[in-house]
Formats: sequence, C-alpha cells, structure tokens
Amino acid sequence: MDDFVKVICMRNIRTQTKIRSKTPRRPRIDDLSADIDEDVLRSLRRIFHAVDRSSRRLSRLHGLTGPQAICLRAIDRAGRINPGHLAREVSLSPPTITGILDRLERAGLVKRERSARDKRQVVVLMTDAGRALLRRSPPPLQEQFTRRLVELPLTRQRQIARSLRMVVQLMEAEDIEAAPLLALGAANPETAEEHPT
Repeated sequence: MDDFVKVICMRNIRTQTKIRSKTPRRPRIDDLSADIDEDVLRSLRRIFHAVDRSSRRLSRLHGLTGPQAICLRAIDRAGRINPGHLAREVSLSPPTITGILDRLERAGLVKRERSARDKRQVVVLMTDAGRALLRRSPPPLQEQFTRRLVELPLTRQRQIARSLRMVVQLMEAEDIEAAPLLALGAANPETAEEHPT
C-alpha cells in the first residue's frame, strides 16, 4: 500500500509540474518594478525637462512666461478682448489674468482701453511691440503638443489621457488645481502666493 501511495504522489507531483511549466509564471512585482518604474520615472523626468527647457528659453530670449505667451496669442487672435473672456479662453483665473495683463502692459506689449460701447467695460489690445514679439517667439510648448496629440487616433488620445490621470493619482496630486498650460511655476509669479494655479 505504501508503494501505491508513493506512485500516486509521484504522478501528482509530475502532473502539477507539467501544469506549472505550461502556464506562464506571473511576474512578481519586484521583476516588473526594476524595469518599468525606471522607465516611467525617466519619461516623467523628460517631460519635466522639456517643459523647463521651453519655459527658460522663452523667458531668456523673449522675456515671457508660458502663460504670458498664451495670453498674448489669445489677445492677438481676438483683436480686442475683455479680460474675463480672456480668462475663460486660456483657462486661468481672473486674478491671474489681471496680474499677467499688468506685467504685459508694463512691458508695452498690450494696452487696456475702455470699450466704445460700454465705458464700464475694459478691453485688451495688442500693441505693435506685442505683435512684433509674437512674430519672433516660438509657439508655446502646449500648442505644439496639442497639434501633435490631435493627429493621433482618438482611441490613442483617450489612452494617453487615462494614463496621465493615473499618474496624477499615483503622485497623489488630484487636489492640485492646474490650468492646461505646459509651464513651470505659477502662471503669474507676482500673485502666486495669493492665487495658486
């Protein structure tokens, strides 16, 4: 009887070994982490570096922040625009827009006037200096990125959006308010502490 039990046990062990060898081994978290986490971190670092490099270049060569450049482009497209409409157009808060417009006006790139139709309303216009600066400056990084993103198939765009939302969750950053701008730091450095973006 003991020999019979040994034979049955050996058959079971062989069968289980064959089954295990046919089913692929599930990779352990440690196996995945070694390669994937480094790849993800490198990709994030490249993104941060690209945004930083673009922001620094725009500031160094043209004296503008990314949000200021976005506002200038929106003002140029509109011709004349109310600050509230501008805030909605570029997805920034009205206090942030006010700070940006103050800086752009001090630099002589835009001017504010009372509306001809309603003197209570203020409109923003580009100056010749502002238009000249726009012609010399490269398009903001998010315009280049958005143009390339929309060329992808819609399913790929959605996949990228889902993946980035997951990255935000993994970084526990869901509570951070952010305008759709690819720029480092606050949209308006003068009001960064009062009105974070």
